[in-house]
Parts: sequence; C-alpha cells; structure tokens
Amino acid sequence: MTALSAGIALIPFVIAAGEPGKEIFSPIAICIVGGLISSTFLDFAVTPAVFRLFGKKAAAKALALNAPATH
Repeated sequence: MTALSAGIALIPFVIAAGEPGKEIFSPIAICIVGGLISSTFLDFAVTPAVFRLFGKKAAAKALALNAPATH
C-alpha cells in the first residue's frame, strides 16, 4: 500500500520528463518508481522461496511428530 501510494505520487514527475525545470526530478522519480516496482515483485518471489527453503525441514519434522510447526 505504501509503495503504491508513493508510485502514484511520482507519476506526474515521470510523465513530465521533457518539461523545462524537471531535469533533476524526472530521473530521480524514474529510479524510485523502478525500485518500488522491482522490490515489490522480488518480495512476491523471494520471500516465499526462502520460507519454503528453510521451513521445509521443520514442516516435515512437525508432520512426522504430528505436531504444529510453531511453538
């Protein structure tokens, strides 16, 4: 939600790339929006993969003991 609102707020700076006076703000806005988009997609992919990688052993042990995976 925070990344979405920040991205929406920066859209006018991204669109006004060729306007006079926006030579500094436009590249900065493009970098920030790109970082927000890439970090959001990486978060959707990397976090579940890490949880699966490191939680697989604990989940298998909990299933073998017929116990919950958390304490």
